[in-house]
Amino acid sequence: MSTSLAIVALQQAFPADQLLLEGTEEFDKLNGSYLSALENDITPAAILLPKTTQDVSTFMVTVKPFAASGEATFAIRGAGQQPLPGCANVQGGVTLDLRLLTGIDLNLDTGMVSIAAGGRWGAVYEKLHGHGLAVTGSRSAKGGIGGLALSGGLSFFSTREGLVCDNVMKYEIVLASGEVVECGTGIKQNLWRALRGGGNNFGIVTKYHIRTFKQGPFWGGSQMVQLVRHLQASDEETHIMISLFFAAQFGQPMALNQLYYTLEVEKPSQLNSMRMTTLKDAAAGQAAMAMDGKRCAYMNTMVKADIGTLKAAAEAFHSSYRAVKDVEDVIFSLTFQPYPVSLLQWCILNGSNVTGLGPTMGPLVSILVLMNWKDRSDDAKVLAVGRDLLRTVETVAAARRTAVPYKYMNYAFDSQDPISSYGRGNKGRLQDASKKYDPDGIFQKGFPGGLKLFVGDFP
Repeated sequence: MSTSLAIVALQQAFPADQLLLEGTEEFDKLNGSYLSALENDITPAAILLPKTTQDVSTFMVTVKPFAASGEATFAIRGAGQQPLPGCANVQGGVTLDLRLLTGIDLNLDTGMVSIAAGGRWGAVYEKLHGHGLAVTGSRSAKGGIGGLALSGGLSFFSTREGLVCDNVMKYEIVLASGEVVECGTGIKQNLWRALRGGGNNFGIVTKYHIRTFKQGPFWGGSQMVQLVRHLQASDEETHIMISLFFAAQFGQPMALNQLYYTLEVEKPSQLNSMRMTTLKDAAAGQAAMAMDGKRCAYMNTMVKADIGTLKAAAEAFHSSYRAVKDVEDVIFSLTFQPYPVSLLQWCILNGSNVTGLGPTMGPLVSILVLMNWKDRSDDAKVLAVGRDLLRTVETVAAARRTAVPYKYMNYAFDSQDPISSYGRGNKGRLQDASKKYDPDGIFQKGFPGGLKLFVGDFP
């Protein structure tokens, strides 16, 4: 496949400083800046840097004929923090990098913050901090907006406020035709709902309008806890992440348990050994632990909150990490993240989302297998051990009748199918929205990366 004609057309439509060609220093710098080296390994023919929504529209109008004919492919990059290979980059095609599409506008009268698609959550938290406000957004300041707001998204406040996508009240999106539309309550509501968990399948979102809420300092830190007891207590102010991991630099398995209590109280009785923090500082702390540029992969599953299942998962981890402990610079971890009923309730409120989750299913626990390593030669080994661990966990959950079909899109790898895990009805509604707003299937066949709605040819 040759994209040369598409690149010529883009050169005629955009200034030279917005279209970076393979082999230039700036191209190499941007293409090497993804979270995961698995994405850095992919080399597009060009990177386009739009500065406005109109630029994005011009890009779609220009590239659509080449994508429709199969002459060119494209990808969309926000912050590049999702490690799934190809979800935000494309081999030999054109990657649309949204980093220059910035701007944060806070409307204190409506309580809405409007965030351009190239922003990072850290800048959003800085903007809101002085007003005593917060939003459901990434737990890392480095996180991009779209990866969470289109896929579901956990935040420090999800136990109380729901998933990130549940708080997006309106999207501005450029369709395959180049038309710029908005969708929200009463406005193209089927598209709005599809975007709340449907990923990159419908167009290029250029702006997110998200509700804010009052939020002061809160408690955060690390300690050992009983996860299932917390879920059974249904305390909607508590957010927990529990991780078991092996890191080559330490040479032994360890545990990291992170807790946040989102009320400003003198000392929460639920927790100890904690400290007061703010949203922007907590997110900065998470960002400081990121390992950009390493080879990285996520895989995940969901189970009911069952002590036996979680213990079996922990035992399976301890059996698995030994197979990769000699891999250079490896970090191999298993993380438990709760989805209490108070979170799941939001999935059916406020216009609902398409994940198929709901309060009658819970409480639930998301299980994430996260892997970092150094060398490409170890890819097959590390990924195979991760898949085997996840398969063992799912086998145990099925035997204990605690398995849940749902797969979180942001943590999914290429062998997983989050869209189908939403249920047949929701998948059908997503496919119907795709056919309505992208009738030529440009975001299915022209943008091949990510997790698609149709397996095989677009109908």
